[in-house]
Amino acid sequence: MPHEPERIVADTNLLVSRLLLPQSVPARAVRKAVDEGQLLVCDATLEELADVLSRPKFDPYISLEDRQEFIRVLNRVADRVIVTAPIKACRDPKDDKFLEVALNGEADVIVTGDRDLLVLHPFRGVDILSPREYIER
Repeated sequence: MPHEPERIVADTNLLVSRLLLPQSVPARAVRKAVDEGQLLVCDATLEELADVLSRPKFDPYISLEDRQEFIRVLNRVADRVIVTAPIKACRDPKDDKFLEVALNGEADVIVTGDRDLLVLHPFRGVDILSPREYIER
């Protein structure tokens, strides 16, 4: 019987790195998640990504059209999770949305470089790994 693909939450910084620094370790972690697993997002994580990518500071590096296309592609490849159970567990409340996607979407792992999330590893049965740890395991 084929095993279920791993369910993965990638934080916003990883996704931004995937777009801007395609050879970086975070970008390689996102590629692995897309190629070998199932990426999970929710409205809140997509809104944060769209907000970050709309910032003018990225204009010299990548066109707004390419950034919008990246979000469209992400929408097609990721599973959209409906968050019905809010979570308040992270010392940075803005990071709770990644825990919410993970638990509501029955994720196996959160991949992040954010220390506020990494200190929670493991969180209610969900591994929280750095991009390098995720690639190497």
